[in-house]
Amino acid sequence: MSALPHEPAPIPPVDPLWYKRAVFYEVLVRGFYDSNNDGTGDLRGLIAKLDYLQWLGVDCIWLLPIYASPMRDGGYDISDYFSILPEYGDLGDFVQLVDETHRRGMRIIADLVMNHTSDQHPWFQASRIDPDGPYGDFYVWSDTDTKYKDARIIFVDTEKSNWTFDPVRGQYYWHRFFSHQPDLNYENPAVQEAMLAVLRFWLDLGIDGFRLDAVPYLFEEEGTNCENLPKTHEYLKRIRKEVDQLYPDKVLLAEANQWPADVVQYFGDGDECHMAFHFPLMPRIFMAVRREQRFPISEILAQTPRIPENCQWGIFLRNHDELTLEMVTDEERDYMYREYAQDPRMKANIGIRRRLAPLLDNSRDQMELFTALLLSLPGSPVMYYGDEIGMGDNIWLGDRDSVRTPMQWTPDRNAGFSQCDPGRLYLPVIMDAVYGYQALNVEAQMRSPHSLLHWVRRMIDIRKRHPTFGCGSYEELGASNPSILAFVREFGDDRVLCVNNLSRFPQPVELDLRRYEGVVPIEMTGGVPFPRIGELPYLLTLPGHGFYWFMLPTHP
Repeated sequence: MSALPHEPAPIPPVDPLWYKRAVFYEVLVRGFYDSNNDGTGDLRGLIAKLDYLQWLGVDCIWLLPIYASPMRDGGYDISDYFSILPEYGDLGDFVQLVDETHRRGMRIIADLVMNHTSDQHPWFQASRIDPDGPYGDFYVWSDTDTKYKDARIIFVDTEKSNWTFDPVRGQYYWHRFFSHQPDLNYENPAVQEAMLAVLRFWLDLGIDGFRLDAVPYLFEEEGTNCENLPKTHEYLKRIRKEVDQLYPDKVLLAEANQWPADVVQYFGDGDECHMAFHFPLMPRIFMAVRREQRFPISEILAQTPRIPENCQWGIFLRNHDELTLEMVTDEERDYMYREYAQDPRMKANIGIRRRLAPLLDNSRDQMELFTALLLSLPGSPVMYYGDEIGMGDNIWLGDRDSVRTPMQWTPDRNAGFSQCDPGRLYLPVIMDAVYGYQALNVEAQMRSPHSLLHWVRRMIDIRKRHPTFGCGSYEELGASNPSILAFVREFGDDRVLCVNNLSRFPQPVELDLRRYEGVVPIEMTGGVPFPRIGELPYLLTLPGHGFYWFMLPTHP
């Protein structure tokens, strides 16, 4: 691996706003690299690949759940918050992973499921058996299944109700997700204390923060939809206060699949979560490009409230779940299914279970345009493992396993992911004619300077040299052509102009840049000066699905 122009230094002791400039990379430990050849990826395997992530320019690794679990829901069904899933390693491996990550100038956060546990968790088992015992009130129990009728069912493919009857206790228990994932009862102060103890345990081991799973559902209240309740925000503020006091420069990233006006509440006054995902933006990027018009992106960003200065959006194109279509209208959902999920197998829950490259028909131009949008729109980009090489999916696998197949490292046995018997792999590697590992892998793309992998790395490097992408203002320019999304980002002396053609055809555009009269735009991937900005509209032509990033110097 060649050296980066700017080698990362070890992370500074305290940098409270690091997450605003960071590029995040989501890793499925099970699918990244198998160090002991048992067919499942593990923490030591991830340690072995940290040099690759450093080379790519990643600032922070996001681990999907690593805790002990029956693995009926990819680890989101935790059975012990204080131990590592044995297949992944042990706490010693985790501490080594944290140390090695920090040594390379990167940080590491992990999923933490606060809303529910596995039904195999000792708390739940004790709660079933002994209603009057110390854990009897740790979960939400009821004699009937008629409470909280206004709460929607999230996994509509598999669950008919948010209540399930437990024959041992003789009562119903509440669950917003799968029936094997009972919700914790946050009305019980002991539950609140227990979860704080969980956070402290991992922060003491050196982790840099958490992605808080399913936080809108912590509390229930009759007559509401049981989402985003004031008590939930009060508890999150309490967590934030404790984290700030004891563990400065850590990050809390909220997973709240809600409209921006609701999500923004998770920032509080800068005293709740540091970050939150911008879920509604993601499907609208896909919608805008397929419709060849900027309006879906423009409208959702216009509806997005301002957030406190010390907070940041997390933006993404794809992740380990389905491409969720919860935050779109029924008409928009039908459109997305029609355009991106022609095969019924591609649908899951309320979404589409496909990876980025197949969604874009393996179009290199579109993958570059989408990645450029991810790296330049307001927020910190979160990349999904394998998308940097254009990995495919396998819609013949169940549920969301279609997008969780092993990372493709080399053209060797099992894609270089593991040396085990192929039958032992946790999921089969992709072997189809277009996305098969024999041709599509990290090793092959490392050898080609024009590969998608090298292109992504170069774009990340450009982003990291311009803090405005993470911290700057956002102002959309009313371009004359509706297929063009143009905007200016500005942070101090760092000012950039981004122009994106959402159409498959070449497009001209005239931009009103009079306020920058006299400035010479410099194209950022090649450092090429473009014509000086004058009084007249600035004319550009872009190829189909093309884009420009220009630096607009603030000093002659």
